[in-house]
Amino acid sequence: MTTDHGRWNHNIHYHRLILDSVPAGARDALDVGCGEGMLARRLRRIVPNVVAIDLDQPSIDMAREQSPAGGIDYRHGDFLSYPFTPGSFDVIASVAAVHHMDAAAALARMRDLLRPGGTLAIVGLARSRTPADLAADAAAVLPNRIYLLTRTQWEQPSPTAWPPPETYASMRRLAARLLPGARYRRHLLWRYSITWTKPAR
Repeated sequence: MTTDHGRWNHNIHYHRLILDSVPAGARDALDVGCGEGMLARRLRRIVPNVVAIDLDQPSIDMAREQSPAGGIDYRHGDFLSYPFTPGSFDVIASVAAVHHMDAAAALARMRDLLRPGGTLAIVGLARSRTPADLAADAAAVLPNRIYLLTRTQWEQPSPTAWPPPETYASMRRLAARLLPGARYRRHLLWRYSITWTKPAR
């Protein structure tokens, strides 16, 4: 049975950004790197058909166990090579997963799997390199402590990867090159986001 209520961490903190990006009338969603399925379950409340994929079999097993209501098609596999049909999703979401893959390949694959008019929403981790990055990291310390006074941080059980291979600057450049017109933002709690709507034909 799902125990999503009350869970909090830096990734969950930005789920609302993903959910607010879902286009009106979306019918088919894909959660890339779904882990134990919390975001997929939240997407299922607003999108009728949700597919969620992860390379880690134990994570998929946990996701299925925590989704008793069904309605989510959990798949075990490598997102970059899984035989999805191009142009088959209205929304593609990914939280803390792109740094587990070749980032350029991941963005290009997500772009190709979106239907025209569909939206891509990513929250990711990147590596700090510039003085501005380090200043942003430092600025997050106090707010993070305040959050932890009112929340209990949930340690997600899925595999982690550190350090991220891409810097914040390189992710911004990749988004600009592969997703023309994408909105890139640096967020307070050591995350960035990319949102992009595929041009309609």
